[in-house]
Amino acid sequence: MTPPPPADPRAATPDAETEVRLDGPADLVGTLFPLRRGGGDPTLQRPLDGGPWGELWRTQRTPEGPATLRLTVEESTQDSSCVRVRAWGPGAAWSAAQAGELLGQGDDWAEFDGLLGRLADEPDGPAGPAASALAAVRRRRRGLRLLRTGIVLESAVAAVLEQKVTGVEARRAWRGLIRQHGEVPPGPAPEGMRVLPDAERWRSIPDHDWHRAGVGPQRMRTIRRMAAVAPALERTLALGRGGEAVARALCSIPGVGEWTAAEITQRAHGDADAISVGDYHLAHVVCHWFTGERGDDADMLRLMAPFAGHRQRVVRLITASGVAEERRGPKMTIQDHRAH
Repeated sequence: MTPPPPADPRAATPDAETEVRLDGPADLVGTLFPLRRGGGDPTLQRPLDGGPWGELWRTQRTPEGPATLRLTVEESTQDSSCVRVRAWGPGAAWSAAQAGELLGQGDDWAEFDGLLGRLADEPDGPAGPAASALAAVRRRRRGLRLLRTGIVLESAVAAVLEQKVTGVEARRAWRGLIRQHGEVPPGPAPEGMRVLPDAERWRSIPDHDWHRAGVGPQRMRTIRRMAAVAPALERTLALGRGGEAVARALCSIPGVGEWTAAEITQRAHGDADAISVGDYHLAHVVCHWFTGERGDDADMLRLMAPFAGHRQRVVRLITASGVAEERRGPKMTIQDHRAH
């Protein structure tokens, strides 16, 4: 007798389930892209058989415990879309309740769209051509939204790991530390996924494991400081979707500056205006998109000034446009702290 085929683990009954209805199309991959740390990210995976509109699996450390999420776009038109969210684990109910924010349901582009229209109506104005070009990208990527995870420590750790190193180094450290010190996720998560360590675990990771992951003493100490005040980090969510008060609270932690605070609030808080000043490549990319020339942070901020309040939306549209500035500057050297 031929044995029955193995059951599809994705058919496991979730501990919590919800549907998130969105106005307009759904761009699941584009919306959650800021959370992805390379193709081997153990906290976010996209299966090859994700269906016509896509499917993502995500693990997260919620205030109520670990959770595994299966996010599936079940319908998507120009007028509306529906994303089914299935969740497993102690944090399943919290994850289901927060799913709308994660998928950008609370992200309102109406004011920005109006601003683009007004600026584009002045083609001879300083921002007219840029607004027209941004509006064209916006029409093509209407499903793109700004997410809000509601989990600050996760974004804080990721941001610090990316301080003053190459993307290759940061992704390697993220993968290595989470695979070694994270936990196996609840439910039917794809093989190899892990849940981010909790605050206590981040504080107790021994020095030699940070060293092996290529993380130097300064970044290690900053992450330990943030883990020590994890409840205070999460309380910044009550201050809203970013802004000066949130940035000031984050920057009060030694080792956290303007760039790191912006990287955190863009993801955890859904800040529509946070811009990563001090980034190695961002100013060049933005300036090249606006003018065709390279530029520095001051140039970027000047070009962005007409879009105040929505500068992160501008950045997301530029990066989603597929246009990139040629990287002609000196390459950063990959530091191998493990060799010392």
